[in-house]
Amino acid sequence: MAANPTPDPPTTREALFEALDALGIAHTTKDHPPVFTVAESQALRDIIPGGHTKNLFLKDKKGQYFLVTVEEDAQVDLKSIHTLIGGRGRVSFGKPEPLLELLGVTPGSVTAFGVINDTDGQVQMVLDEALMKHEIINAHPLHNDATTSIARADLLRFLESTGHSPLIVPLS
Repeated sequence: MAANPTPDPPTTREALFEALDALGIAHTTKDHPPVFTVAESQALRDIIPGGHTKNLFLKDKKGQYFLVTVEEDAQVDLKSIHTLIGGRGRVSFGKPEPLLELLGVTPGSVTAFGVINDTDGQVQMVLDEALMKHEIINAHPLHNDATTSIARADLLRFLESTGHSPLIVPLS
C-alpha cells in the first residue's frame, strides 16, 4: 500500500499576491508588527483606511465549516448565527488543526484570503452585509504581520475565483 502523499503547503503571501495579480486585482499591503486581536489592530486605523475585518472559523454540529468575516467591531451572536449562515445546529469555534489544514492559517491570522487554500471547497465563506458597505476591505495576507487592502468588488471576484461563492447576510 502506498503512503499518503505529503499535502501541499499552505499558499504563501507571495503566491496570494500572484493570484490577485493574475486576476487583475489591485492590492496594497502594509507590513506591521503581528496583531492577534481587534484591539491590537485598531492602532493601525489611521494608516490603513477602509473596512477592517474580524474573522470567525466556525463548525456546526454536522461538521460543516464556515469562515465568517465581519467588521472588526461587529457583535456576532454565536447562539443564533447558525440560522443565518445555514448551519445545522449551533456552531462552535473550529479547532487549530482543521484551521491550518483547510485555510492554511493559524489562530490570530484567520482571513478571508485563507480560502485560497481550501481547494476542496470544504469551507462556506460568509460575509457580513455591513462590512460590504465599505469600498475598501482590509484583511491579513495569510499572516497577521501585514494588512492587505482591496476593493470590495475585487474581494468578491477573488472569492469566486477560489470556488467560494460567499453568502452575504446581515450578521451584526
